[in-house]
Amino acid sequence: MSDQMQNAVRVHRYGGPEVLRLERVPVPKPGEGEVLVRVQAAAVLPTDWRMRQGIFQHIRPHVLPYIPGSAFAGIVESAGKCAVEFKPGDAVFGRSWNGVYAEYTTVPADRLAQKPAGLSFAAAAAIPGGAAAAWTALPAFGGVEAGMKVLVHGAAGGVGMFAVQLARRMGAKVVGTCSASNVDFVRSLGAEQVIDYMSAAFEQELSGVDLVLDTVGGRVQERSLTVLKPGGALVSLVGLPFAELAEEMGVRTRFNSQLADPDIMQDIAELLADGSLQACTSRSFPLAEARQAHELGESGHGRGRIILYPAEGQDRENFVPNRQNMVQ
Repeated sequence: MSDQMQNAVRVHRYGGPEVLRLERVPVPKPGEGEVLVRVQAAAVLPTDWRMRQGIFQHIRPHVLPYIPGSAFAGIVESAGKCAVEFKPGDAVFGRSWNGVYAEYTTVPADRLAQKPAGLSFAAAAAIPGGAAAAWTALPAFGGVEAGMKVLVHGAAGGVGMFAVQLARRMGAKVVGTCSASNVDFVRSLGAEQVIDYMSAAFEQELSGVDLVLDTVGGRVQERSLTVLKPGGALVSLVGLPFAELAEEMGVRTRFNSQLADPDIMQDIAELLADGSLQACTSRSFPLAEARQAHELGESGHGRGRIILYPAEGQDRENFVPNRQNMVQ
């Protein structure tokens, strides 16, 4: 396998979507404790284009050129020394910091989970950077309890769609913000109130919120502090919150970057497989169209998770919410 070549997207310099280039590169070799995975679906995350832009180069610098992407699902091809948990042919999903916009990637075996047979590769790829992020963020201040009012920004996105469902499962009263085209979709996920951010200012519609989950950042995050009740909390997934301002207002803030361990990802996968949770993959693109995938993601008007498929003929099922399986 080490003498073989593969298709992969690489970034040679930081910049716009145009810097994404499809190239032929060697298939990597798994190191000790690693497995080589044939990628079936790669999730396009907001962190992918922020890294491509160079926003994180001082926090998590890359050696250029690099292969983007981290969240994926695929099939184990081979295993390195001491990687005994998985065998060739196993369907898995997880996160790899070696890049997943490629036909193959290597990943430590202890960062992988088994994909249930009833779950598509697309839905599994949406877990590591989507459902898992929501799962770890919601209990950041001790957990969501029945009757709490929870505001989810970007409720139609790759994290937001899971956050709405999970908060609802915990008994919270969920409010979501999204664009007009996604209002019905977010409501179908279980949100009791949905605010079209283009036509209404959420801070004029809400008050007494217990928890805000921020997937947008910037001014949205700052405005969100005003809707919290005294002692309420804001958890951000996109940047350091306004800590000093929050303290002045008597509320709490936290930036959550915790990665879910494989056991949590496995639990989420089982909920998706049995229909207790729903995933939506809005669009899928081949590797050659990674630029278009990033452009769509950066537009901020997508629904669910965008997926890249490294090879033709792979699982391209798009998940659409089934109202009968939604939490009521």
